[in-house]
Amino acid sequence: MAPKPDGSPIVIQRFPLGFQWPTIDPFLFCVHHLDHYPPGNPDFGPQANLAGRNIGQDFEGIDGWRMYHGQTVPGFPQHPHRGFETVTFVRQGLIDHSDSLGAAARFGEGDVQWLTAGEGIVHSEMFPLLNSEKPNTTELFQIWVNLPRRSKMVPPHFSMLWNEDIPRLRSVDPNGNAAEVTVIAGQIAGLTPPAPNPHSWASEVDSDVAIWHIRLAPGASWTLPAATNPESVRSLYAFDGTDVELRHLAPSTQQDHEALAAQHGAVIRCDVAVTLTSFGGTELLVLQGRPIGEPVAQYGPFVMNDRNGLEQAFRDYQATQFGGWPWPTDDPVHGAEPARFARQPEGVAAFR
Repeated sequence: MAPKPDGSPIVIQRFPLGFQWPTIDPFLFCVHHLDHYPPGNPDFGPQANLAGRNIGQDFEGIDGWRMYHGQTVPGFPQHPHRGFETVTFVRQGLIDHSDSLGAAARFGEGDVQWLTAGEGIVHSEMFPLLNSEKPNTTELFQIWVNLPRRSKMVPPHFSMLWNEDIPRLRSVDPNGNAAEVTVIAGQIAGLTPPAPNPHSWASEVDSDVAIWHIRLAPGASWTLPAATNPESVRSLYAFDGTDVELRHLAPSTQQDHEALAAQHGAVIRCDVAVTLTSFGGTELLVLQGRPIGEPVAQYGPFVMNDRNGLEQAFRDYQATQFGGWPWPTDDPVHGAEPARFARQPEGVAAFR
C-alpha cells in the first residue's frame, strides 16, 4: 500500500463487527468468541437444559453462550484443514486440542496456539467446563493466516506460545491512565514475541505480520508506530468498550483526528504513527501484514490457490483422512485437572 500524503485521512475503510470480522490478505478469517457458560456437569458440558438449541450447529448465543458443533461439550469436534494456519489466542477459559498426529494440548488464560495445517491435519478444539461451582467464561480469538503457494503442502506443526512467554508492553501516563499491549506476533518497542512456526508467512523476511491486543484504560493513549514495510496493510478492531480517537501529527503541524466507533473496525494508514485515545476504556485487536498477493481459493476448511487444489484436497482427505483419527471420540477432553500442557506427536511434552 503506497504511503499517503500527510494530510490524508487515517481511516481508509470502516466496517461493523459482526460474529466474523472482515480481514485482508494475508489474513483469511477472524472471530472473537465470548461465551458466558454456566457451571459444568460431570461430562464437562454445561449444567443447563439444551432443549431449543440446534445441537451440532448451535451459534445463536441463547443465554449468552453457544455449543457450536459440540454435542456434550461446547466446541469444535474433529474437522480437517489444509493450506493455511490458525492462531488461537485464549484470554479466558481452557481449550482442549487433539489432532490426527496424536498430539494433544490444554491451553488458555492468555496462551496462544499457532497451528500450521500445511498439507493436512484433522483436529478438535473443545471447551471443557471444569468448574462445577461457578460460571465458566470462555473468551478467545481465532485468526486464520494464509500460507503462500510454496508452503501450502508443508508438514503440519503446532507451537505453543505460553502466556508467561508472551511479552506485554505496559505504560502509565502522568495521570495514572494505563495502556497494555500483548505482543503475539511482530516486534514492537524492542519486545520480540516467541517465533512463529518455521513455514509461516509471519516468519518470512519483510512480511511485517503483527498481531497485537491493546487495552486502554479510561483516558489512556498509546501510539501505534508506523509499519516497517510500506506495502503492509493494518486493520484495527475496536471490539469492546467505548469509541476510540485516532490522531497523527503531520510534519506540517496539521493535526488529524478521526473517531472509530465501538464494535467497529477499520483499515487504517500504517505509514505514519497513529495515537489511539480512549475516554471510557477500550480493547482493540490489530492485524497487520504485507499481503501474500496470490490467488485464494477457499472452500470450508481448505484454502488453496485454485479449484484444482481444492479438489485435490477433498480427494486426499477422503482417501487418507490426513492420517486418521487416533482418539476414541470425535470430541476428546483431557480430564478434570486444569493444568495446561502440550504434547507433540513425538511424545515431547511441556507442562505449565
